[in-house]
Order: sequence, then structure tokens, then C-alpha cells
Amino acid sequence: MIRAFIVAESPLVRSGLENLLAASGASVVGRSASLESLFEQIMDADPDVVLVDASGDSYEAALDALVSSDFTTETPVILLTDHSRPGWTAEALRAGVRAILPTEVSADQLAAALQAASAGLVVVHPSEIPAVLPQASVALSPLAELAEPLTPREREVLQMLASGLVNKEIAAKLSISEHTIKFHVASILGKLGASTRTEAVSLGIRRGLVLL
Repeated sequence: MIRAFIVAESPLVRSGLENLLAASGASVVGRSASLESLFEQIMDADPDVVLVDASGDSYEAALDALVSSDFTTETPVILLTDHSRPGWTAEALRAGVRAILPTEVSADQLAAALQAASAGLVVVHPSEIPAVLPQASVALSPLAELAEPLTPREREVLQMLASGLVNKEIAAKLSISEHTIKFHVASILGKLGASTRTEAVSLGIRRGLVLL
């Protein structure tokens, strides 16, 4: 069971987070109204993850406190925020924050983030992606249906591209010429509207054409 420490200025928010953590299957080992008081209590609590309410105006203060300390190098921190600000979000990740989630996160999402953060992974909610990677907001827009679907052979080639195989290796596996593979790859790029193989694989994954 994940051991979590709650940091929230409002007693009502602390209570709500405690209920959310319980629904997520985590145990609460401590509560604090600020990061400053948390730093004094952390040794006794020994949490796996620290959950920080950074909603409203407290986001900047929480971030300043984390940036000015080396706390995140030793303990995974999850920030809950009700708004995305590109500079702050990117700075939080640079400061070592393991996860940035909306305040309205579900129990299932929080449970997954707790496990990931405690394992050393970084978690970003889809709503935060435009704040971290502005160019991704276009890439993540809904995809229109393909004007012409990929043939079974093209899907097979696309799957092999996703596995990192080059034309020669694909040709050998399918017992066809490299020239034919080049033709299939060109057709795949054209149908998916991709300019590179990497982009084709990414679009293929989003469309469910590539199995991971």
C-alpha cells in the first residue's frame, strides 16, 4: 500500500484528499498545511509520495518552495492544480515533481499516478500536455477518418516499422523486394498524412493500427 503525506492549506481540502487517497487504495501517514511544516515532519512520517494541493494562488508558492529545496530529489511529489501555466508546469517538472494532475482527478487516475510516481516515473495528465508541449495540442486533436484505409500488407509493414525494422529486414521477413517495401512505406505515409516513418508510427498508434 502506498503511504502518502497530504499538504493542503485548507482543512476541507485535506479532508477531501484523505477520502480520495482512501478510495485510491493508499494510506495517509501525515497532513500539513504548508510545505515548510512538511519539511519538519517528513522524517517521522516516511511517506512514499507527497500529495500537494497547489490549486488557486498556492501553486506559485508551492513551486517556489520546491524549487528552492532539494526535497524532490528524495521524495516523489504529486502536484494537484486547477489551472495550467506553461512556465510553471515546465518548471515543476524540471524541479523534480513526479506528477501534475488536475484537482478533479479521479480515484483511479490518482491510484495509477501514485504507483507510477513512487516507482520513479513522471505522470502528466492529458490536460497538462499543451502547457508542457504546446505543439502537441495540434497533434492530439481528433483524427479524421482515412480517405483510403491501409491494406493488410501495409498494416503489417507499419507494425514492423514500429518495431524498428529497416526496409531490408522487413523485405527479408515478408520475402519480398526492398523496392516493394519502399512502395508500401510511401503508400502508408501518404494515407496517414505523415512526412516521416516516426510520424507514421505515431499516427498508427493513435488510430489503433499498431499493437504495442
